[in-house]
Amino acid sequence: MLPRGTALLANPILNKGTAFSERERDALGLRGLLPPRVFPLKEQLQRAIANFRRKTDPLDKYIFLSSLQGRNETLFYRLIEEFPDEMIPIIYTPTVGQACLEFGAIYRRPRGLYITSKDKGHIAEILANWPQPDVRMIVVTDGERILGLGDLGAYGMGIPIGKLGLYTACAGVHPYCCLPITIDVGTDNPKLHEDPMYVGLNQKRLRGPEYDELIEEFVQSVKKAYPKVLVQWEDFGNTNAFRILHKYEKDVLSFNDDIQGTASVALAGILGGLRLNGGKLVDQKLLFLGAGEAGTGIADIFVEAAVQQGMSEADARKRCWFVDSQGLVVKERPGKLAEHKVPYAQDAKFIATLEEAVDVLKPTTLIGVSGVPRTFTKTIVEKMAQYNEQPIIFALSNPTSKAECTAEEAYTWSEGRVIFASGSPFPTVTLNGKTYVPGQGNNVYIFPGVGLGALACESKQVTNKMFLIAAQTLAGLVGPEDLAVRRVYPPFSKIREVSAKIAAAVVEECHREGLAQLPKPADIEADVRARMYVPEYQEYI
Repeated sequence: MLPRGTALLANPILNKGTAFSERERDALGLRGLLPPRVFPLKEQLQRAIANFRRKTDPLDKYIFLSSLQGRNETLFYRLIEEFPDEMIPIIYTPTVGQACLEFGAIYRRPRGLYITSKDKGHIAEILANWPQPDVRMIVVTDGERILGLGDLGAYGMGIPIGKLGLYTACAGVHPYCCLPITIDVGTDNPKLHEDPMYVGLNQKRLRGPEYDELIEEFVQSVKKAYPKVLVQWEDFGNTNAFRILHKYEKDVLSFNDDIQGTASVALAGILGGLRLNGGKLVDQKLLFLGAGEAGTGIADIFVEAAVQQGMSEADARKRCWFVDSQGLVVKERPGKLAEHKVPYAQDAKFIATLEEAVDVLKPTTLIGVSGVPRTFTKTIVEKMAQYNEQPIIFALSNPTSKAECTAEEAYTWSEGRVIFASGSPFPTVTLNGKTYVPGQGNNVYIFPGVGLGALACESKQVTNKMFLIAAQTLAGLVGPEDLAVRRVYPPFSKIREVSAKIAAAVVEECHREGLAQLPKPADIEADVRARMYVPEYQEYI
């Protein structure tokens, strides 16, 4: 039954604000609760974008959008759909990083669920407190590795909120079906322990068997409460991310965006780069700065793509080299390697620095996923340009403050020959009369479409092959107009089209592999598009 009066105005999914018609105001007990003039959605949109643009500080813009989302979700999502280039960098990278850092100070109203280490044995009860019974999409974090900012504990809630906003805005997953969750097990960040505004548990981070038991209870409770849900693991630390992904990937429909989504968007960028420099995937030599979730995830999908093109898995792995905080990842390096690094430990001489590794290995592609800013120095970029006519250099660490180099530096130091992409946006660069538009290797190109596709056919599992297909689909949507300005991704203005195409390709793969639980539609893409939420007001009377 539709709520009335102030209860209706307080429901952000149903509220239309000043757009309620005269008849609706009389029938729903709204007469006198709103200013008398009726403003249709189009006019509300004009006011909203004007107010948004009036604010100059990105964090103020974030707070404005968060407030709008809390009172009128239709208008919020319509605003993102109409102005994606302005909105996406605010609701997600890079501004969401600052929002997480200041989450306690800017906290206004609750959104999502907080499950803590003190709630063991009661997670099902907490899920029952969520008002929407048909949850289909959960993004969950424990806050240990928020972007490149590290352990932010409960402040990491900004990430699930932002990611689910993108699911709706970019892929049309209905906001009614979305649930952001933070699993608060404490934090090892001493600054947060001293922060009087910190909203989470003021304790050291829970680890070991007790942590695993909490995650197990969470998964089983979610499966029982929401049988058709997809769980996206987000910003877990390396010690848990790989383990959780592999333990539950067949138990519950789930994936890890930091590992698989980042890998997919990076591979798409590489494929786009090869369209510019004429290279072949199997001839590439990749050098990574950073050997965590993102780096090894990218290497894994590169290997899968190379194997698909006829290379053996062993040979493909030999094309991937890593430099971490200790130097080049090789078999004979002192100390024990983390399990996820072992497959990429090369049989080679140890090298201590990235610059020396570039000199010795002469890679075709340099990928930064370290979270350490300004590590792609002028000398390193110049060496990449010396060894390659058109080197591929991706500075993917987020937010902008963590990028390994800027777009302007990459283009300038390579004399405009670099094929560049970054995790957070950089402005257009003009060099020697030529315009370069840097691509943004943002996971928003990938995860909304993959998630929508998995939900559209009720897949039993999300596989690595789906992310490979998503990367290939995305690369195929890069047009001549993008390549003309050396951009290896489509503009954000096409993001819903991108998500629909990727979702359709994922559904096709699910049926091919026997993972789909719904009948195969005659027109898969048309079926996907019909499922996408469109932010328009509904008539209640």
